Amino acid sequence: MWIAAGSLAAWLWLLLGQGFFWRTDVRLPRSGPDGSGPPEPDGFGPPEPAGWPSVAVVVPARDESAVLPASLPSLLAQDYPGPAEIFLIDDGSSDGTGKLARELADEHGGLPLTVDSPGDPGPGWTGKLWAVRHGMALATTRLAADRGNADGADRKDADGRDADRKDDGGVDYLLLTDADIAHEPDSLRELVRAAEANGLDLVSQMARLRVVTYWERLIVPAFVYFFAQLYPFRWVNRPRGRTAAAAGGCVLLRREAAERAGVPEAIRQAVIDDVALARTVKRSGGRIWLGLADRVDSVRPYPRLGELWRMVSRSAYTQLRHNPLLLLVTVAGLAAVYLVPPAAVVAGVLTGRSTPLALGAAAWALMAGSYIPMLRYYRQTLWLAPLLPLTALLYLLMTVDSAVRHHLGQGAAWKGRTYARPSAAP
Repeated sequence: MWIAAGSLAAWLWLLLGQGFFWRTDVRLPRSGPDGSGPPEPDGFGPPEPAGWPSVAVVVPARDESAVLPASLPSLLAQDYPGPAEIFLIDDGSSDGTGKLARELADEHGGLPLTVDSPGDPGPGWTGKLWAVRHGMALATTRLAADRGNADGADRKDADGRDADRKDDGGVDYLLLTDADIAHEPDSLRELVRAAEANGLDLVSQMARLRVVTYWERLIVPAFVYFFAQLYPFRWVNRPRGRTAAAAGGCVLLRREAAERAGVPEAIRQAVIDDVALARTVKRSGGRIWLGLADRVDSVRPYPRLGELWRMVSRSAYTQLRHNPLLLLVTVAGLAAVYLVPPAAVVAGVLTGRSTPLALGAAAWALMAGSYIPMLRYYRQTLWLAPLLPLTALLYLLMTVDSAVRHHLGQGAAWKGRTYARPSAAP
């Protein structure tokens, strides 16, 4: 009975004291046709910038030929008024990713595309961040050269894009986006608009992940739900708050903030690079914002449980800093919060005891109710809400599996690479 009561108390605290993590209204507001928009909850109604800054879109890609046809054309088609260029960094692909990217650019046109390769990662670097480093350096050099004769006067480039900003020798913003992320045509415009109007150094949107198969429906919305529980967006967006996080699929980063924070060198070993990036920028005095996306989607499929399992388990133990004590606390916490309520209901029914039945049912109802907004965001049936304990059990097992793999020396494995614990990295 006391365990069930504790679980119910935990849910009351989570609902009211954990930054209202279960709400899904932290979104990037869209402006009206005149460049203004009404204030929105936890958002902004940003006006048009006086002059649109230059943006380099950096796309690290490793063996992404299966998803590029559904994602890269959306970047090429960005309706952005200022200077913008795409840099796809082919991180040692074996499936013709770079060649396919060039073919798609020839077919669709749009923003200029540069495809390059950084070579093997340097000592102590993850492959993705090595590619990002190469893309950032390439973009800064290229756009600085393109703007070398800038005099700050109002002008348009060959495509009619604004170019009325003072040249400081480099790109103004970097859009770091994954190769599986598809953007609506105004995505870049709205990201920059929000950053410029609100003095933000980092603007990140959690892309809406694909939810088609049974396993995707069961696991994917919960992935975002658990992430928001761990990093409540409202807490992330507090300028003086300690909580920091980002969603790596879509991050707009001010170049000056990147230089001030020493990015990406400062996070070169990070497996969970998006959270590390946000922490580093915020600690260096930058202002960050994170919310759910309406017009940014992941096209990567996870049709089978095994693929979702690997996606979660590859970094779960890293999230716990490879600490066995934190693992035990996490497992115990997941069990107490998510597994005790249905267990108490079953025990109450079998024993005929009404108190554990009532306490367990109340906690289960609060749990399911808190999950409903996320299911609605993903346009899924609400019947999945009572199944959240089952999903939590799967995540618990994935976390334990992540720890086991680490202690077997397999580490965080992804696309043919295995990363050691940072302290053990060369």
